[in-house]
This record gives sequence, C-alpha cells and structure tokens, in this order.
Amino acid sequence: MAVREILLLGNENLYKACKEIARDELNKAKEIVEDLHDTMMDFRDKYGFGRAIAAPQIDELYRIIYMNFDNNSIAFINPRLEFIEDDKFEMWDDCMSYPGLEVKLYRYRKCKVYYKDLEWNDCILEFEGDLSELIQHEYDHLDGILAVQRAIDNKSFRVNKNKSGCF
Repeated sequence: MAVREILLLGNENLYKACKEIARDELNKAKEIVEDLHDTMMDFRDKYGFGRAIAAPQIDELYRIIYMNFDNNSIAFINPRLEFIEDDKFEMWDDCMSYPGLEVKLYRYRKCKVYYKDLEWNDCILEFEGDLSELIQHEYDHLDGILAVQRAIDNKSFRVNKNKSGCF
C-alpha cells in the first residue's frame, strides 16, 4: 500500500509498549502488514539489508511483526515468545531504526512463537540461530525495547559503514 517513514532511534514512540490487535481490526492489521512489507522492501533496496520489521517502527503501536527472508514472508499478529532452553549466544545486532549502528548483546539460541496469521488462525513456529535472534529483536520492539538497551556493556557499540547511508 505505502512506503512509510521508519522511526529513528530517539523517537519516543519506539519506547512504547504496543497493544494487541482485535479480531475485528483484522483489515487494519492487513493494511499495516502491507505497509510493513513495502517499507522494508524499500529499505532493503536502499541499504541492502533488512529481513523483518515491527509495526511500531512505522508508528503503528500494534503487536504486529513482518518477516521476509529466503523468499518467505510471515506476518505475526499478537505474537507471544517462549524460550525453549536457556542457551544464549553473543552477537552483533543492527536495526532499521538506527542503520549503521551495531550493538553486541545476548539472544536465546532457540525460541517458539505463538501468533495469529492474517486469517486469524492460531499458529506456532520454532526458530533457532539467526532467525531466533531476529524474532526476538522484533518482539522487543513490540514491548518498547531497543537492542541498544540490551547492550552487554557501554563498549558494545560499533558503526558498520556498509549498512549506513550516512558515511
């Protein structure tokens, strides 16, 4: 439907918890998912990366995540995360809300996501490795948490010039 502006680090709406979307708002959810898709594809064309985006990044404070990777797209409506085990790994995380900045943090190696699809069906997916990290990152957005808030310490930041149009 439309390419939307991605809110940038420091915007107060990125720090707000999102509300669940109701079944009678499913058409609204579908519109948001279309905008998330268009916005992410535009970002990917410009910057060469981006596999997922959360509704609050386009100033929609609903619990919606859109992922697009390996020619697969998934919309998660009102997702709920469950961690399968306590095993975590250290990684460098980035975000479309602060392109070029990377943050070192810990993420769970495996997780399970319970969600509604765009037909309001109950769904469950398990992720591990980089996809587990990805869904955790986007899920944090729904709770108003940015990866910069999860940094291991105050030296866990770096600039990646390949992922920024600013340098």
